[in-house]
Amino acid sequence: MTSDARRALVVRGGWEGHEPVKITELFLPFLREHGYAIRISDSLDVYGDAELLAATDLVVQCWTMGEISEEQSAGLVAAVRAGTGLAGWHGGIVDSFRGDVGYQLLTGGQFLTHPHGFSDHAVTLVEEHTDHPVIAGLADFRVHTEKYWMVTDPLIDVLATTEFEADADRSRPVTMPAVWTRSWGAGRVFVSAIGHKPDDFDVPEVRALTERGLLWASR
Repeated sequence: MTSDARRALVVRGGWEGHEPVKITELFLPFLREHGYAIRISDSLDVYGDAELLAATDLVVQCWTMGEISEEQSAGLVAAVRAGTGLAGWHGGIVDSFRGDVGYQLLTGGQFLTHPHGFSDHAVTLVEEHTDHPVIAGLADFRVHTEKYWMVTDPLIDVLATTEFEADADRSRPVTMPAVWTRSWGAGRVFVSAIGHKPDDFDVPEVRALTERGLLWASR
């Protein structure tokens, strides 16, 4: 490891249904190829280590549900505000630490529900952002996985969406954010709702936008 290597902190745990170890392992070679020294933590205690976070260029979080302490949440928020990047996908970032308002404000969205099982559905790129480095050169694509219904912050830049048709509970169709970025102080945040299972990342567009999102969010 060289002294000028960028540093990534992979924080993984929580509900095992999202396979946090198996899926984060998919991206470790990519990060190493791009010059990152990687530290892996299966504990949220690292969010209470201000010195460690200040020296971290990118936090990759895959931690579904669970509880975060006030100190840990505040530490992560402060680190991103100071310039540390945060990136993640699916429940590992938008179904984390339910009820922690500071964390929800940081990520810009919170998972609420999804239709039962997996569905084949389209992911549509937002035309006004097609030159964004996360999705530039990509086209609309389809996935067969969970489709997340979320509440989101108006201060996010939505890069891709999914559609929900009207049904017994919803009186009209809804366009739902699926991929977004945001700034938080000096830091950047990347979120993708796609990634329930490892083979979601076999879709070339999903893999590409996720890898690009990691790099975009990094300091």
